[in-house]
Amino acid sequence: MRIVGGQVFTGSKFERRDVAVSGDRFVEAVGACDDGQTIDAAGCYVIPGLVDIHFHGSAGSDMSDGDLEGLHRMGAYEASRGVTAMCPATMTLPEDVLLRAAKAARAYEPAADEAALVGINMEGPYISPGKVGAQNPAHVRTPDAEEFKRLQEAAGGLFKLVDIAPEEPGADEFIASLASDVRISVAHTKVDYNTAKRAFSKGACHVTHLYNAMPGLHHRDPGPIPAAVENPHVTAEIIADGVHIHPAMVRLAFKLFGDDRMVLVSDTLRAAGLGDGVYDLGGQDVTVEGPVATIAAGNLAGSVSDLMRCLVVAVRDMGIPLASAVKAAASNPARAIGLADRGAIEPGRIADAVVLDEDLNIRCVVVRGTVL
Repeated sequence: MRIVGGQVFTGSKFERRDVAVSGDRFVEAVGACDDGQTIDAAGCYVIPGLVDIHFHGSAGSDMSDGDLEGLHRMGAYEASRGVTAMCPATMTLPEDVLLRAAKAARAYEPAADEAALVGINMEGPYISPGKVGAQNPAHVRTPDAEEFKRLQEAAGGLFKLVDIAPEEPGADEFIASLASDVRISVAHTKVDYNTAKRAFSKGACHVTHLYNAMPGLHHRDPGPIPAAVENPHVTAEIIADGVHIHPAMVRLAFKLFGDDRMVLVSDTLRAAGLGDGVYDLGGQDVTVEGPVATIAAGNLAGSVSDLMRCLVVAVRDMGIPLASAVKAAASNPARAIGLADRGAIEPGRIADAVVLDEDLNIRCVVVRGTVL
């Protein structure tokens, strides 16, 4: 296969060149695949397939259902939207429910038109009871390294991210025990600056949905965000759906962290790809009206905008440069969870790509060398 005539993302900018694919990998374009399929990308952008490291579900299914068929529905929907690798998130739930979800994820093998499942994001239950957001407070508990290890074994090592509130009892010990084995993210927290700084110094290295479910910026009580900014090994994810965060604050985050450390996520629910209505999220009802999803208490409950939609909103409505948004939606999340073979259009990488027209509409999606 050859993708010709497009503006190809190089990792930091776009340049006009051809892209070649052999099997499921990108290869050197010169002299490659001369007799294969040709995709005309003239007037279009060619970007790596997106990598969503924080979303709960789509197409009526949810990671926490522990349902293999549901994961396949999610995989097909995500791939159709240019998300070619997914790391779906569990919720604050009992251990037996999380075990079922872990085993289903381990059993998932993508069909040709489905996104690869490259990890699991464990959002909860090790969070602050005072910052549950749309999580179920009945199942919040203190960080438990032994429980996490049991879940990781059941998942076959698929857990790539685990959230904690660093101020909760046992958090320091949890970080010390597991920081070399899984990416630990500060989330759903009331943490102060000094405690956050200590957590990052001990090995926490990610921030879940920046600004949401955490103390905000204050000039005398700075909170966790400046602590994260000051640690260059920390990446920060953000929901750029136009609902969760004001555009000015998204721009500020990119300026504070730089586009090498920002990660766009969707945080979508099972309602993504469907219409308005009432849906389940971790045992709680969520009401979806247009782009807004809330629980009964009025808290925002995730998103219904997939990651490609978030990328478009970030560029079109928030003033984030396209190259920076592509970094944050493809390259950076792949690197954050250790995917050395994804997130870039380079020889040897898995051939996941999306062709976008000048208005950022999807023209075609290539998943592991196959055109959808």
